[in-house]
Amino acid sequence: MIQWREGRVTRVRGSWQGAVELDVDVAAPAGSLSGSCRALAYPVLTGEPLVGDLVLLNTTALEAGLGTGGYAFVVAIPARIPLHPPLGPGHLVKARYTPQQVLVLGVDEQGSPHHERLRDADDLLGMPVVVADLHSSVPAVLAGVRSVRPQARVVYLMTDGGALPAWFSRTVAGLRDAGWLAACVTAGQAFGGDLEAVTVHAGLLAGRLVAEADVAVVAQGPGNLGTGTRWGFSGVAAGEAVNAAAVLRGRPVAALRVSSADERERHRGLSHHSRTALGRVALAPADVAVPAFDDPFWCGVRAQAAELCTPSGRHRLVDVPADGLREALET
Repeated sequence: MIQWREGRVTRVRGSWQGAVELDVDVAAPAGSLSGSCRALAYPVLTGEPLVGDLVLLNTTALEAGLGTGGYAFVVAIPARIPLHPPLGPGHLVKARYTPQQVLVLGVDEQGSPHHERLRDADDLLGMPVVVADLHSSVPAVLAGVRSVRPQARVVYLMTDGGALPAWFSRTVAGLRDAGWLAACVTAGQAFGGDLEAVTVHAGLLAGRLVAEADVAVVAQGPGNLGTGTRWGFSGVAAGEAVNAAAVLRGRPVAALRVSSADERERHRGLSHHSRTALGRVALAPADVAVPAFDDPFWCGVRAQAAELCTPSGRHRLVDVPADGLREALET
């Protein structure tokens, strides 16, 4: 369950949109986490942390050695709890029935200025929707888009398979600061985006009709969950996002999960995550993009991807020129 610790802020390391990174000296029983650790605070939820503050921490994932980015999380600053913060006009509750549930304004709820536009909306008007398994794919997808359409408006829709607060993602903050990302939409239990949506469907429509996106990218937030089984991984939702894009008359595009370095055999070449999400979960056809490299590794990936696109398969294999991608990524 939850590992609670108290600590004293010794340093403010830096910040990005929605998050502050800290060094905290932790008071803990012998044998557990002690000394200094990195911690992350979301000022919208906790107030602004200052050097010298005593903070209440959740250190569960850090002590278990899980992939939180090496952070403890600030739950509260007991001496300076924000008093009477404005509730705002929204009535959508996210992270529901947890101690830190938040109230947000849904982009399509009755109090939203966009309610009338979205009330009966159900058409993406052919907008390409690139669906990826991992959050780390998002900058690569944007680099690909910008290599052919530098001025395209791209919206990122963050699902709730990984981190729930969009503020956890330095990637999103950096892409927005660089002008690569027009908006972030948070769907499901995820929150903290420029626009808040209840479902992926509503989030896609908001991206197209409110944020005026030319392209949408759908992926979970940082920190995917997997159990090493066929179905027990959060990337299953990628297949469901393909279905959502197709139902709304968008153009689904699959960004494959591929690795030449992963030590786990199930992720070498074309990951079993992509095989399952696209081959079993996605019931609508998608364009399956494969870089047009001719080295043995990518020829192998192309052959694996082609299995999803056989006459008995439902998807379309698309060879994508890779000219300029490395330069775009380095930028």
